[in-house]
Amino acid sequence: MLRALAAAAICVATSIGGSLMAAERVPPNFIIIFADDLGYGDLGCFGSKAIRTPNLDRMAAEGMKFTSFYAQPVCGPSRAAIMTGCQPMRVAERGNVKNTHPILHEREITIAELLRPLDYATAMIGKWDLAKHTNRGFHVDLLPQGQGFDMHFGSPSSNDNWARTVLLRDGKVIEDPIRQDVTTTERYTDETIEFIRRSKDHPFFVYLCPNMPHTALHVSDRFRGKSKRGLYGDVVEEMDFHVGRILETLRNEDLAERTYVLFTSDNGPWLIKNQNLRQGAGPEDQGGSAVPLRSGKVSTWEGGVRVPCVFWAPGRISAGTVCDKLASTLDVLPTFGVLAGAKLPDDRIIDGEDIRHLLDEQFDEANEDKVFCYYFLTHLQAVRQGKWKLHLPRPERPPWLRPFAPNRHIHPSDDIGMADPMLFDLEADIGETADVANQHPQIVERLLRIAEATRADIGDYNRVGNGARFFDDGPRRP
Repeated sequence: MLRALAAAAICVATSIGGSLMAAERVPPNFIIIFADDLGYGDLGCFGSKAIRTPNLDRMAAEGMKFTSFYAQPVCGPSRAAIMTGCQPMRVAERGNVKNTHPILHEREITIAELLRPLDYATAMIGKWDLAKHTNRGFHVDLLPQGQGFDMHFGSPSSNDNWARTVLLRDGKVIEDPIRQDVTTTERYTDETIEFIRRSKDHPFFVYLCPNMPHTALHVSDRFRGKSKRGLYGDVVEEMDFHVGRILETLRNEDLAERTYVLFTSDNGPWLIKNQNLRQGAGPEDQGGSAVPLRSGKVSTWEGGVRVPCVFWAPGRISAGTVCDKLASTLDVLPTFGVLAGAKLPDDRIIDGEDIRHLLDEQFDEANEDKVFCYYFLTHLQAVRQGKWKLHLPRPERPPWLRPFAPNRHIHPSDDIGMADPMLFDLEADIGETADVANQHPQIVERLLRIAEATRADIGDYNRVGNGARFFDDGPRRP
């Protein structure tokens, strides 16, 4: 009897161990929720007192909040970066031209194209913005289904002029203009939930890009007038509600412990929509807030590029953790690729890095030499390494940045030239108020060398980088 019990115990243990190993071998699912123009200070878990975000707050409490997570200062470049893991100045565009909003070349490799060979079902739901920054006259072959996605439901570009925004399903216009009486936030969520349920028996990847809270703002009757922050707050609170619906679906379908969910924003808040270009604080403001950061969208001050970020993966990411290490949207492709067991591209430079060690709370393994490069369109304006950020010298109104010179999107006090480099200690001065360049000449010199190496590799407004990609015939970046 003892021998039989021992044998049975061994069988049970082997079975359990085998099941756990098999579970570990199951590729995880991935969901990216990429809000549009949401500011660093617009969520409760990032300090907002006027906007209620209980679902995103719970997501942060159950996952990991990143406090030094970066995107790009404008929406199109941000979407190129997260899709390819590369600086937008490096990626190839159709016709070798660098556009304000990249027209992503078909030979670039997206996250969807990386995962598809592993039998992932892939869906792009929402704003795409990589087939030309317009809702009319876009390149149909460069829409999501031409870049690795099985299906697409959403708009080709931004919500600036809702009367000209169309709704697409798999490349075909199904509403012109898009109906805003039933909000896209709700409809995109419905499509996401349906896709999750339809795809739950094999690995899937969802890239969900709400049109909100980019203006023109629209909210359903259920949330209208409910927040302390006017229409903008109503829109964010509605988005929070629908994020909660997606997470609840994952729980109900027993997918939570098999899924990584990333919530972040494509850039900082659009201050031009606020009274006196201030950080959004009152009901009349239709743009967000980056408090305690300086400035907002369309700038390389922290408020333009440092964004709220939460990673959620129950059983894989510890609850209630905070990461202050440097990370960015560039890191998403290599991280998700390695987690899925994909072979990362070896025929091109990928700027991002695998940050699984951060998700595993192995913060002592963080790359202390890691650099983030702040490009505004084609112009390298700053670099960060560790706690140090160096703004590079530039004229007050660079002619190569027209029509953003002067930059009417930000406060005049932030639209400034710099005769000399300006250095900020972001740990001691997150608001970039005190230039300490004169106190740390060696750090300034080190960061200037990094900036020059970046110019040589990726490029700048007046030079083509040696590592920039061009796939079409003709001049390089005419």
